[in-house]
Formats: sequence, C-alpha cells, structure tokens
Amino acid sequence: MRVGAFVLAAQFPGQGQGEALHRAVRTAEVAEEAGLDAVWLAEHHFVPYGVCPSAVTLAALLLGRTRRLRVGTAVSVLPNVHPVALGEQAALLHLTSGGRFSLGVGRGGPWVDLEVFGGGAQAYENGFPEALDLLRRWLTEARVGAGGERYGFREVAVVPRPSEALDGDGTGPEVIVACTSPGSVRLAAERGLPMLLGMHCGDEDKAAMVGLWRRTAREAGHPPELVRGAGHVSAGVCQIADRSADAREVLLKSMPGWLKQGLDAHVTVDGRARAMRDPVAYTELLCDLHPVGTPKRAADRLAATSERTGITRFALLSEGSGDLAATEENVRRLGAEVLPRLG
Repeated sequence: MRVGAFVLAAQFPGQGQGEALHRAVRTAEVAEEAGLDAVWLAEHHFVPYGVCPSAVTLAALLLGRTRRLRVGTAVSVLPNVHPVALGEQAALLHLTSGGRFSLGVGRGGPWVDLEVFGGGAQAYENGFPEALDLLRRWLTEARVGAGGERYGFREVAVVPRPSEALDGDGTGPEVIVACTSPGSVRLAAERGLPMLLGMHCGDEDKAAMVGLWRRTAREAGHPPELVRGAGHVSAGVCQIADRSADAREVLLKSMPGWLKQGLDAHVTVDGRARAMRDPVAYTELLCDLHPVGTPKRAADRLAATSERTGITRFALLSEGSGDLAATEENVRRLGAEVLPRLG
C-alpha cells in the first residue's frame, strides 16, 4: 500500500495566499521526511479553495526540493492548456527527476477558466478525449502531428523525448485520469490509464468504478496484468489525533469555513445553475468516509477501503486544520503511527 499527501494549497478564512502556498510546500517536504510515498498537487484558478494555479509548476519546485518522493498533479486541467505544452512540461519533469513525476489530468469543471484561457464550454463538454489522446501521443511517439476538431498542426519532433530518461522504465511519465462519471471511467479504461477517484466518494462507489474500469479495459483488449495492476489512486482526508472525537473536532472547526469561502467563489462559464454542498454536512461526510481518528482507526479505515475497492494508492488531504504546525504534525503522525500498521 502506498500512501501520499493530497495538497490543495487551501486558503482558509483570514489567511493570505502566500501562507497557503508555504504550507503546501512544507507539506511535501515533511511528507518525504515522514516516509510517505508521494505528494499530489491540485490546480485551481481564481478561487481560494486552492491557490495553486499550475500544478506542474509547483511540481517542478517540489521535485527539486525532494530526492525520493513521487510528485504528481491531481490534476492538471486539460481544457485550459494545449496538450503539447503540457506534454513538453511533463517530459521535462520526468527526465530531470529520474522518473519521479506523475501526470494526473482531468477535464475540470464548467468554470470561468474556460472563458479566460479560451477553451470555451466546448472544450469542457466534448474536447477532453481529443486532448487526452494528443497528450498521450506526445508522451510516447517520436514525431507528432494533429488533425482533430480543436488541434491541427504539421508533424513535429518531440523534444525532449520522455522515453529517454536515464532512470525509470523508459516509457515516459505515468498518466492518470480523474474520473467522476461512468463516461470518464470508460474513457480511462479504454486507454488503459489508471484513475484518480475523488474524496467525495465512498468505498461502495469507488468499488463500482473500479469494477467498471476492469470490465471496460478487458473488453478493450488490455492484457490481464495491466487490468490487475492498474495503479488507481483514491483521494481522501486524513486527520490523526489521540482520540477520534478530537480529530473530527479539528476538521469541523476549520474545514466548513474554507469550503464555504472556496466553493462560493466558483463562477460558471455560461451562467448555468450549480448545486452547493452544505459545508458542515460535507465535512462530516468526509470524516465518516476517510482516515480521521486515532492511528489505529486511520490504518483500519485505509485497509478496509483497499480491501473493498482493490485500490492500494492513496492521496490524503492533511491540511484540513488550516494550520501549518498542525499540518506538519499530522503528516508526521501519518508516517510514524499509521504507515507501520499497514505493513
């Protein structure tokens, strides 16, 4: 089982944006010290829900600050960027880090980002498969041209080629797809790409998505070893305390204010209505679903999720207190008191 930290660079009420980013960097540094497997970086635009606008840029910084830790994006929003530009950045990070970079991609949401960056609602609604396939070609082929609905250009050389890494397996960076619907699950499975599953989903939902992925991947002709060994990642929340009630109290005091401030700030690109989660109820749900409590309860929760879903990789939000010192302690306790219980 591989456990990593999920970093949103969340701006809690009363905090500055630099404070949120400093906490994000320290979370990654402490995660390596604590023996965690990876750090996964979220990307958001124009909202305090997360103040990192470029997950690949922050990944570059953290790959330079660490020596062992895997650093991944969770996720880079593909409709907001040209797939070739993202592919070049991913290749650069893969080659210069010795293969420690993972590229998580998703289609994001119907936000005003699409207006600002020029993709438009069409890129969000229908353009993701084309963009994903172009990105994958860039990461695996020597020369690439395109003639799709959105992207068209003459054949050019791929420079640098990610398959030329001196370390790693020579296949380029790992690509993971954020999946929130049966359609996105099938899209990932048809291409044999592992999934990143959100922290709002419980074990039953995640198990169903893994089952759908496996069936679709087999039907697409992928080999049994790929189907069995797909490295899906489950996102969640982690808060460790000597008493489970204390862990829940920390999150219930801090997270609703952040969730309300952050989610309220989202603006849709086309004025469509959007449903808002109740911040307190959502925090309570996250506490129920994920490793929030004593070290033993946290380990048992992770083990149960892995047994029910078949997922063995986790990205756990550890900054839910909103406090730098408390976040560092939380990550250290995850490494020292929870990981050893997982074997």
